Amino acid sequence: MHLFNRNTRSKWSALTSACMALVLSLSLWAPQVQAQTGATAPDSDGSKKPVTLNAESANAFLDKFFASAETKPHYVGASVVVVKDGQVIAEKGYGHSDLDQKTPVDPKNTAFRVASVSKTFTAAAVMQLVEQGKVDLKADFQTYVKGLHFENPFDAPVTVEHLLTHTTGFEIRDPQPEDIHTDQGKYITMEDYAEKHMPPVVRKPGSAYMYDNFSFLLLGMIVENVSGEPFETYMQEHIFKPLGMNNSSFMLNEQFKKQLATGYDAAHKPVDMYYLNPTPMPQGGMLSTAEDIGKFMIAFLNDGKKDNQQILQPATVKSMEQYRSSIHPLLPDSTYGFEAPFQLPGAGSSSKVITKAGDLSGYSSYLFFIPEQNTGVFLTYNQNGALRNLLYQAFIQEFFPQYAKPVQFKEYTPQSAEELQRFNGFYADLRISALISKLQTDEETSSQLSIIDPYLGERKLIQVEDNLFTDELTGQFTAFKTYEDGTTYMREPYLNPFGYAKKGQKAAGFLDVQKSNPYAQAIHSLQSLGYFENEANQSFKPKTTVTRAEFIEDILKLSGLKPSKTPAPIDTDWADHASAGYIQLAYEMGMITGADEKQFKPDQAIVRQEAAVMIWRVFQLQYPTELFKDVKLAGHTDAWAVPAVQMMVKLGIYGPEVKMLEDNAADYLSRKPLIRQEHAAIMYALITQPTDRIVAELMAAQQPEQSQQPEQPEQPEQAEQAETEEITKDASTPASKPEIAPNQATESAPPATSVQ
Repeated sequence: MHLFNRNTRSKWSALTSACMALVLSLSLWAPQVQAQTGATAPDSDGSKKPVTLNAESANAFLDKFFASAETKPHYVGASVVVVKDGQVIAEKGYGHSDLDQKTPVDPKNTAFRVASVSKTFTAAAVMQLVEQGKVDLKADFQTYVKGLHFENPFDAPVTVEHLLTHTTGFEIRDPQPEDIHTDQGKYITMEDYAEKHMPPVVRKPGSAYMYDNFSFLLLGMIVENVSGEPFETYMQEHIFKPLGMNNSSFMLNEQFKKQLATGYDAAHKPVDMYYLNPTPMPQGGMLSTAEDIGKFMIAFLNDGKKDNQQILQPATVKSMEQYRSSIHPLLPDSTYGFEAPFQLPGAGSSSKVITKAGDLSGYSSYLFFIPEQNTGVFLTYNQNGALRNLLYQAFIQEFFPQYAKPVQFKEYTPQSAEELQRFNGFYADLRISALISKLQTDEETSSQLSIIDPYLGERKLIQVEDNLFTDELTGQFTAFKTYEDGTTYMREPYLNPFGYAKKGQKAAGFLDVQKSNPYAQAIHSLQSLGYFENEANQSFKPKTTVTRAEFIEDILKLSGLKPSKTPAPIDTDWADHASAGYIQLAYEMGMITGADEKQFKPDQAIVRQEAAVMIWRVFQLQYPTELFKDVKLAGHTDAWAVPAVQMMVKLGIYGPEVKMLEDNAADYLSRKPLIRQEHAAIMYALITQPTDRIVAELMAAQQPEQSQQPEQPEQPEQAEQAETEEITKDASTPASKPEIAPNQATESAPPATSVQ
């Protein structure tokens, strides 16, 4: 059955969330965590006297950290191991691997999904083959992986080294919803998966850093093809077995189903058991315990050797510790298998530290080494969130504050506002296109830029070097790099600190949209970012009505979502439509509901209140509808659309057509068809309005009032909705914003055949 019922939709939503957690990886938690913790970092000048790291101090630190009120909300169960000078000095479990059973976490036997920490182990396997002379890092990866067809318009091949350092230039190919499933018997090989999903090269290989899951799939295929052994077998025989890692695997078999900690969402509700495509998944499918990862850490820090087992040569270990690219020396990108640590205020990301983080639905992990201190730490926990950010910062401040010492810059003469205009424009993240930042010169101070995004709002960037700025919010750095062809990249500490954002092209404009047009900014900005065709001498047709299909497709594309691969039922009125994949996706996600699930009328003009309900169905999963109930509306809005329109007004998701009357009532023009210029204004607002901050202020203002009200029982509908919520419906996740769809709007009560 193609059209899902509510329970099926709930499962689909959960699996989508699992996929999106892997897709977003580190960026999922960066906006709220780094802004919060960075600003309050203790002793950030590095003046604090370090505590000597030993077994006693490490255990005392961990016990205090996990018992703190600040930390407790961020984990259900956690497992951690600290090694130094070839010894485990702390190995502890906290909380529960299963809340219902009250099962304590055992660092020796409780397994976790370590997610993208898997990449470090895949990289180690590749480097073993490099040592043996079987793989050349500078060679085209197709030397070892045959039969994959893809476009590469550049005069440079994608090398094995590019795969290892996330600099392939590939178009993003992150896991899709169908890649995370509940079918234990489903088996998709790495080869079949790669053939189906192989991306084109869209940037010159080696030119820009973009966190790349697909590249590590290809590395897994290299391991398998060159060694002649199945990937999972190779990892067991050449990495896990020599180190005595008896509780590690890339295959979720019966043993690990018993050992695996239950994953939990932000509300501490369990995440159902799931499986991953392909089988195995080199980029994120590893299961392990803290004790096992500790064994790897000891070997890595001991020149690749543990208990007479040499898994890597000393020179190889050193090569894996070396950063291979950076947008600025204070902001390195990646090594062979590792990435830069979280920024610390004023200090940037220390090149003396190498790390790897990972996320899957219900699980987060963090591995970091300080090689010159012969120290390694691994943390894994069964709830997505900020625990690792807090641990890393606290650990560094406690034991190695020298890595948090602010940089002392040479005397610098800031550039003029005119010179800084080269940075002006919109920047879209290479990996998650819905992460948008706007840069503009500060009119009052020549040495500053203003940066604006929908999550932190506006803040100042203070220039300290030609292409480096300090963020006034936390003292963290934002850097820029411009190539010979004029392409400019930015790396900033919040939305996605582990990748670059690319500046949009100069908008060509439209013949029928003059600069004086009140919608020009929205239209031209979206054109710059590639959402509208960017060619000269084209017409926009700003007053043409927008159809339901167009609205759905544009909003889902704005989210970075791809059309459904499930064919629409042949008896639906969108089965043969050009937007069928997006309409089908809308049904599968619960974006569209109604008594008649066969008649959508895709080419019917969408009414403004329908569009409002579409957006509302996204935000009601994140923002309580009660926050907007006091918004006054003028004109005519059907009763079923009132909550949606109230929200749109309060969050500012509309264009110049909406007027505020003298009594502070807003006329949303709810029953009028949506036209293209208004549609552009809505899209622009979705990627620029600081909705999180607006909602936070509303909640803070209403909290005293709510505390005086008796607690109301949760309604069944709300309870069921809460149960289906997953971590990626988090307000910090831009890709989760535009995921809901329209409502029929003709009468005060929608007819039985409506799409609602």
